[in-house]
Amino acid sequence: MIEIKNISKTFHQKKQTFKALNNVSLAVEKGDIVGIIGFSGAGKSTLIRTVNLLERPDQGQIIINGKDFTLLSSKQLADERKKIGMIFQHFNLLSSRTVFDNVALPLELDHVGKEEINRKVNELLKIVGLEDKAHDYPKSLSGGQKQRVAIARALANDPYLLLCDEATSALDPATTQSILQLLRDINQRLGITILLITHEMEVIKAVCNHVAVIDKGQLLAKGTLSEIISDKENPVIRQFINSDIMTIPQEINKKLQKEPQDGLFPLVEIELNENISVEKLLSTLYDQYKIPYRLLKADVEYMGNSNFGKLLLQLQGEAEENQKAIYYFNQNKIQNTVKGYA
Repeated sequence: MIEIKNISKTFHQKKQTFKALNNVSLAVEKGDIVGIIGFSGAGKSTLIRTVNLLERPDQGQIIINGKDFTLLSSKQLADERKKIGMIFQHFNLLSSRTVFDNVALPLELDHVGKEEINRKVNELLKIVGLEDKAHDYPKSLSGGQKQRVAIARALANDPYLLLCDEATSALDPATTQSILQLLRDINQRLGITILLITHEMEVIKAVCNHVAVIDKGQLLAKGTLSEIISDKENPVIRQFINSDIMTIPQEINKKLQKEPQDGLFPLVEIELNENISVEKLLSTLYDQYKIPYRLLKADVEYMGNSNFGKLLLQLQGEAEENQKAIYYFNQNKIQNTVKGYA
């Protein structure tokens, strides 16, 4: 449905140039939810703004439903943009208009009749759960409610594509989850393709079917979430995956020693991968190697048939037995780090 082909974009500021995008290509299937993740300045916003040509690329093609947007006239492009909704980080609502009137604005600009506007706006407010806020003004709404109004407005012209530019970055975690669930519901109910950018892996995990990782204007990787997470070699991807630090429980950390001593057992942080399940790893330690252990902490996520995350284990066997466990981890390419001895 969407083909981003060899897009490049350079910005010129005074005597300096900055290459925001460098030969980026990405395909998005109809009805999919695709997340583009990257750090600040990676080129995410520029990329998403080239899709509807709010930023015109220096070279490359944007092909949507068989049409090359870079070849359209201004009028043709304006007509196509009506079917591409956009949601921004800071809502961009008009403070002088009610919730109803904010949602109605695109329809008014398109000269839709009043009766149809009433029907459509009320329907959209119901979808986003704000039927009772129709006559309120933005200043009386919470951040999450404002974003729901913005989503309803973006849906006013029955778009086939929704572009989300850091749509949840200004929201608290609980509100973020409710907005992401709303986007997934809209995707499933209305069949709208969603392309969103974010710097948060939790957003990707919550709502996206496919992921593209961008850094310094270049596309580093693309695929399903499990495929991206499996790519541990790329340092940028590793930073997103390993952003959560596994802390050692306080009562153990107080007596933790750096070097092995008699009567102390190693604490091992294990990074899981899709090739071995938590259950298999633990049963191998106890049933095959006969090594007693204490599971101190687990942060595990299941994606399809694979699990990812970290475990903090205290191996409680004899020194030789514990070393066999470390050897087993290394032989099976299970990343492990001895954090100390307690």
